[in-house]
Amino acid sequence: MDLPIQMVFKKIRYIGEAIMFRHSIFSLPFTYIAAFAASEGAPKLYQLFWVTVALCGARNAANALNRVIDAAIDGKNPRTRERHVPAGILSKKELMAFSGFCLSLLVLAAFKLNPLCVKLLPLAGFLLIFYSYTKRFTWACHLFLGLASSAAPVGSWIAVTGRIEFPALLLGAVYGLWVAGFDIIYGTLDVDFDRKNGIHSIPADFGIEKALKISRGFHVVSVLLLAWFWLLMHLGPLFFAGIIAVVLLLYYEHSIVSPTNLTHAKVASYNVNEVVGITLLAFFVADLIL
Repeated sequence: MDLPIQMVFKKIRYIGEAIMFRHSIFSLPFTYIAAFAASEGAPKLYQLFWVTVALCGARNAANALNRVIDAAIDGKNPRTRERHVPAGILSKKELMAFSGFCLSLLVLAAFKLNPLCVKLLPLAGFLLIFYSYTKRFTWACHLFLGLASSAAPVGSWIAVTGRIEFPALLLGAVYGLWVAGFDIIYGTLDVDFDRKNGIHSIPADFGIEKALKISRGFHVVSVLLLAWFWLLMHLGPLFFAGIIAVVLLLYYEHSIVSPTNLTHAKVASYNVNEVVGITLLAFFVADLIL
């Protein structure tokens, strides 16, 4: 029989699995790029700390809420019925409590940063909650996810400068379209289930072939906007090399999926993209050093 302390650590591990904590790796690189670009390479340590707290709090609160909101749908879907809430490993109350804790971290971080961050908390909270409901009524759910995700780099920029500026919105668009693009690929895994259960997505509403083309289109625009960000911020050749590396990774991502072969859809939507952000951040840091 597990001791109380063992049970606590087991619950923490289960929560980390349920919310896919390691996928914070999607947001953190763009968050740090925004912070360093906004401060011309020299953000204060306390800013970086509280930006990280805010990002982790917001992202993990949103994912915990998503698991609660989608519990009934996940329980019906053969692909997701073994997730922690439908399988009875975690309760909705446990994830709600965890989400509340994470939201409190977001609020605390906002107050530690600047007044504009505090004023924007209601908008951030709305985006974090609303996007989980969008697949119930619109195929644009991927874009709403991208919009919610774009708050990471935009919020990071605001945290450092106290202002909403065009480069922040540009980087937010880069990140949002990138996320929406690979979320469409992930959505191809549930086309049959979604159509039978009235769940909307670009793959379910428009077909897999069109969906993959739209995903590629989002990623092309995302790269073009990233190049614009490079020009706008007067970044160096190493960051441009990073953009080329991202292009190659995205090309590979799209080359391993097709309307007739979705075997690697999860690898394309998750594993490859875990590398994209880290790669771009590495080239960005190298560019700053030079």
